[in-house]
This record gives sequence, C-alpha cells and structure tokens, in this order.
Amino acid sequence: MNEKNVKFLTTGEFAKLCKVNKQTLFYYDQIGLLSPAYKNEKGYRFYSINQMEFFHVIDLLKELGMSLHDIQQYTHNKSPQKFLSLMYQQKEEIVRKRQEIEMKERQIEAKITLMEEASQIDFHQITLEHLPEATLYLSRNIENITDEKFIEVISEFIEELNESQLDSGYPIGGIIKSEQILKGKFSKYSYLYIEQPNPVDGHPYFKAVKGDFLIGYHIGDDKTIHTTYQRLLSELERLQLTLGEYIFEEYVYDTVVKNQKEDYVTKIMIQVSK
Repeated sequence: MNEKNVKFLTTGEFAKLCKVNKQTLFYYDQIGLLSPAYKNEKGYRFYSINQMEFFHVIDLLKELGMSLHDIQQYTHNKSPQKFLSLMYQQKEEIVRKRQEIEMKERQIEAKITLMEEASQIDFHQITLEHLPEATLYLSRNIENITDEKFIEVISEFIEELNESQLDSGYPIGGIIKSEQILKGKFSKYSYLYIEQPNPVDGHPYFKAVKGDFLIGYHIGDDKTIHTTYQRLLSELERLQLTLGEYIFEEYVYDTVVKNQKEDYVTKIMIQVSK
C-alpha cells in the first residue's frame, strides 16, 4: 500500500463519506460490485478516494430503479461508450419520472380545488349557469354494452388515462343523451369522459358545448337518481327552457371521501336553451 501516491480509507471512513453503513460495502464486495482497492494481510479493507465517484454512480442508478444485477453486468464490461449509453438511458428514465411527478402534482391540485369548491355548494339548490367550453377526453361508445362490459370499459379507460398521462385529477364522468333521460333510462351513458384543462397534442378530444346548463346535485346512490332528474325536469319546465342534446354527470363526493353510498353526491349538468 503506497500511501504517498494514493489516499486510502478504512471501511468505516469510506462508508461515512458515502453516507451508508459498512454492511452495504461488505455486501457490494461480496457480490463483486464494488470491492476494496486493497486488503492487508490481516484482512482489513481499504478504499481509494477515487472509488467514491463509482459508488455515487451505483447509488444514482439504484435511485433510478436499476437493479444491482444490471449494475453489476455493466461493471463487468465497462467502457466509455457503454457508460455514455447507460447515462442516456437513465436520462430518459428521469424525464419519464419527472413527467409522472408533474402529472401527479396536477392531479392533486385539481382535487384540492374541486374539494374546496364542493365545500361551498348547497347541494339542494338547482341553478342555471353559463358554462365555458370544456375539452373532454372520451371513452369508446358505450351505448349498447352489457353491465359486465361496462366494468371492462371503465378499466380500459383508466388504463388509457394512465398510459397516456391524461389523468387530469378531474372526476371521470358520464355523458347521456337527453332522449335517454326522457325515456327513463338514467344509466344509458353514451361515453365516459374526463376534463382536460391542458390538452396534450396527438389525442382526439370532444369539445363540450358551451352555453347554459341547468345544474343540480343528487345525494345518494344511482338507484334513486331518478328523483333528482324529476326535480330538474320540473325546474326546466318552470323556467320555460328547452332541453339540449347532452347531459353530463360526475361525482362530487364518492367512495374516496364518503363511507356510505347514501352520502355520495353526483353533479348533473343538463344542456338547455332559453
């Protein structure tokens, strides 16, 4: 061991500088990932200060989700070209994870906003409001599917949102044609939808018609939603409004914030004209 040319560190000193315990270094040595630069005749391990950079690269790759086995494969076949390729791969992984984190942040911000707004609403009141145009991402058409297929479509739609990073944090709603409501078919949805405040290029969207909407809230589960529709249609007649083409439904309170279905709240937006 030539201490004049190289500064060697004990296992404890090296572990302290790398902010890990000594057992981690013992394990890395055992699997051949990072071995001491020198072992004396008594078996004591000594590390070179130059090995710190390699340890930090191992630590970085671990944090990015790379397995010790894959890191080990690289260490057995090192080269500048392979290292550069590895760094490019990990850079792509960082970009992907950053996008995921940004999407989750948008989801949380949307849910905070929606929940704060909900706390100020009188759910027993029916209002006539002018709504701006909204951009919606739709599921495939579900007008003529069975109940079993409906569950499949929901799963498929959620998977699409996750894969394409289109989950905006807004509730998944349902679009019903007004003609179905008039027939008493209150669960005959045409599409599922989720609002997209910041649409991503390359996806087909549906532009919700801006204009006047009669808005009411149903408290309870789907089995009693017809009672709220009756109230809304009566109010529509009283105000001498004409029923539009679409009705939009979305949960305000669901299983995420309420334990009992009787406490769920559904927002119903009926397109109307004066």
